Amino acid sequence: MADKTLNYTLHRRKSTVGKSKGQMVQVALPSGRSRVGFRHFCERVAKGTTFTAQEVAAVINYSTEIAKDIVAEGHMVEFGDLGVLKPSFKSILVPVEEKFLASKHIVKPVVKLQPSKEYFTLTNVDYERIEPKPKKSKKNEGGQTPPPSDDDSSNGDGHVGL
Repeated sequence: MADKTLNYTLHRRKSTVGKSKGQMVQVALPSGRSRVGFRHFCERVAKGTTFTAQEVAAVINYSTEIAKDIVAEGHMVEFGDLGVLKPSFKSILVPVEEKFLASKHIVKPVVKLQPSKEYFTLTNVDYERIEPKPKKSKKNEGGQTPPPSDDDSSNGDGHVGL
């Protein structure tokens, strides 16, 4: 039995590639995901250490700053179990006859993460199918909130009277 469960939903699609091209197929997509905020993450890390959540956050933020500076110098950084941080950029194609100008033809320098296969491969997981959430109607888009119903005990200020 797996320790953790990943939720998924099944979706029907028309295949555009391979031997099933043009046929209706079903595909599983991860679902039910939520995001753990940085503060909550630091609190969880701090519970297993003698550090406070603020100290954990400070160390993580400072380590990313230092790693970014090192990568900006053209070096690769082994960033623990996560993987390797490397410098990367996009280069514009320039005809051989034309002079290549780095300041003009190299664009979008970035830090790339080459993830560790061991760390980013989830093991001991199970799968649970869930129903997809109904899509929100487009009727109420545009930033307007619906008028309160008559049986609502709220006075319109966002608080419910008890």
